[in-house]
Amino acid sequence: MNDYAVYVCTQCGFEYDEAKGWPEDGIAPGTRWEDIPDDWSCPDCGAAKTDFDMVEIERA
Repeated sequence: MNDYAVYVCTQCGFEYDEAKGWPEDGIAPGTRWEDIPDDWSCPDCGAAKTDFDMVEIERA
């Protein structure tokens, strides 16, 4: 099992889950945070990628 992280926007709470990706922006499931372009922004509020923090998520 791969250990994917979840990153949360500190401005609005949007969650980017590496396991799910964000297909709406062309980011495939399994895409690591570091592989997302630096100019990507939060789809909900437009915050910069630098405004996201990694959070610990326990998966079953």
